[in-house]
Amino acid sequence: MAELTQASLQDILSDFLKTFRDRSGVLKYRERISQIPPSGAKSLLVDFDDLSFFNVDVAEKLCREPDETLAAFNRAAYEALRVENATYAERIRNELTVRIRGLPTRVELRRITTEYLDQLISVAGMVVRTSELRPLAVKAAWRCRKGGHITMIEQKGLILQKPRRCQECDEAKEFELDPKKTEFVDYQVIRIQELPEELPAGQLPQTTDVSLIGDLVNKARPGDRVIVTGILRAEPETAQAGVKFRLFRSRLDGNNVETLGETPEKIQITKEDEEIIKSIASQTAAYERLISSVAPSIYGYETQKEAILLQIVGAPQRVLEDGTTLRGDINVLLIGDPGTAKSEMLKYVARVAPRALYTSGRGSTAAGLTAAVVREKTGMMMLEAGAVVLADQGLACIDEFDKMRPEDRSALHECMEQQTCSVAKGGIVATLNARTAILAALNPTFGKYDPHHNLTDNVNLPIPLLTRFDLIFVLRDLPERSGDERVARHILETHRKGAFATPPPISIDLLRKYIIYAKRINPTLTPEAEEKLLEYYLKMRSVGDAAMITITPRQLESLIRLATARARLMLRDKVNEEDALRAISLMERMLSTASVDVRTGKVDFGVLHGKPLSERTLLETALEVFKSLTGAEQKPVDGKAFIDELIKTGKFKREDAERMLQILHRSGQIYEVKPGYFRKAV
Repeated sequence: MAELTQASLQDILSDFLKTFRDRSGVLKYRERISQIPPSGAKSLLVDFDDLSFFNVDVAEKLCREPDETLAAFNRAAYEALRVENATYAERIRNELTVRIRGLPTRVELRRITTEYLDQLISVAGMVVRTSELRPLAVKAAWRCRKGGHITMIEQKGLILQKPRRCQECDEAKEFELDPKKTEFVDYQVIRIQELPEELPAGQLPQTTDVSLIGDLVNKARPGDRVIVTGILRAEPETAQAGVKFRLFRSRLDGNNVETLGETPEKIQITKEDEEIIKSIASQTAAYERLISSVAPSIYGYETQKEAILLQIVGAPQRVLEDGTTLRGDINVLLIGDPGTAKSEMLKYVARVAPRALYTSGRGSTAAGLTAAVVREKTGMMMLEAGAVVLADQGLACIDEFDKMRPEDRSALHECMEQQTCSVAKGGIVATLNARTAILAALNPTFGKYDPHHNLTDNVNLPIPLLTRFDLIFVLRDLPERSGDERVARHILETHRKGAFATPPPISIDLLRKYIIYAKRINPTLTPEAEEKLLEYYLKMRSVGDAAMITITPRQLESLIRLATARARLMLRDKVNEEDALRAISLMERMLSTASVDVRTGKVDFGVLHGKPLSERTLLETALEVFKSLTGAEQKPVDGKAFIDELIKTGKFKREDAERMLQILHRSGQIYEVKPGYFRKAV
């Protein structure tokens, strides 16, 4: 095709646009061109397969010599549009672009080498940064200072090119830019990174910058998964003095950007897979078999594995007419003694979930988890997505949750309930999607979980963040001969075999396909399921004393999510009574460990809100005693006398009384006027 001239190439491409018919016999591109003026579009989308079918040599030339071929394509599109609407064609003549979609081969980001320079390639990745929008000069108008004549210079690259001399004065070499007569287009830079599920173990993710011009700007946001078609360029690195290095950096000139759907593209489910998946769901003990297939290298923890399986599948997000969204993602917190396989559980979930990211709290900041605004060398402000935004429509596993700084951890409040991430930094105000389920793990404050203290005393987490978790599990490491022997034998057998001690009923690859297939189903509640959930909710609301904190509507929503996720897992489009009962059972198993008041031994939801009923009763008693010691004259109270009086009530031991004095002082309800003496805050 080397002998093909620009004119003959344009003729072939014009012929393609005018005569190509799809399978139904419709003139595909004639129809698309006719839609450009009414829609106000400035580009024409062409499927590569169509061009390849029409003329394979031209299609090959497009990949090999994209600059010449696309220039001819743009002219052919303009001529075709001029026939449809001459006025509109003239108006967008310099902006009309042909965009290519569906190149047959996709190059991996880490496989982009110099052999692809100046060729049209297609890459898949995740958008991690987007810059602000800026005008880019495509044709600069230079005014001669001597005679005032205008010289138009076409611009290429990022450095503004001046004319050598004025075309009219011939000798004049001093020019100033005339911004009003200069032609500009919208310009944006995005940075794409390898997809987490395609990243080789132990490797740093590769990134590349993509330049977007015209109607491609703002097509992708941080966190979006995209396929970018573009021409690979090499740009020289430049020192501050303007000296150019031998070292170049690669960049893509974006021709087309497609946003991928919710389902990961890498895993394809065939008809045979679908039949196997349906046969698994139809078996009698299907639910138990699925739970047994989760983290087979870890012995026991059936309740936690059930919760994690339901979390991976999740419930569909509901969007109401007024735009209100009902969260479908389930958040789970694991609190456990050292050596209870929490990290291994999180690593497994990051491997099996279709879309998941693993991060550790020690090396994570608020910006790293949510979003950050960074300034590039060029001076452009870029919005960079964090882990929770990148895991949108997936799952974020956060290990060592207790090691994070409180101000970093507080950034998750909005993400966990509203499922958005708002940024207002460096002049960029944006709200990014963070429809992400969070699986967090942490160690207790005292190293090991203290059964003599309530949950909130064992974890160093703020109450508002704690209540955003749908399920909270405490993993205790209690020495017990028969249980220890079973765990030890399981570990020893795994090491001896170099494989699972007990092979899982469903392999990890099939389980991943099963989860992807299940996530396509959107179950709805049946009246029977609604009745069971309502009955349990009302029962829990009426438990105990009137002053006791009971479950809230937030827990009812958690129950709905769990029941819906189980129906999804069983491949049903209706949530039945059994699903509701299993969700209630899971919630009760959680409450029986995490929400028990250690003083009374009873389930009290106030434990998760920081103050169980027994503690609030003691607090009221302490304040009454303090008030009586203060007397009418409002004299300061001796701390030792206050402790003695608390012990006399019979409700406090000495250590409890001393602790109560500290609680009142720390919470600001009393203050120290002189050493050992306290007065009540007004």
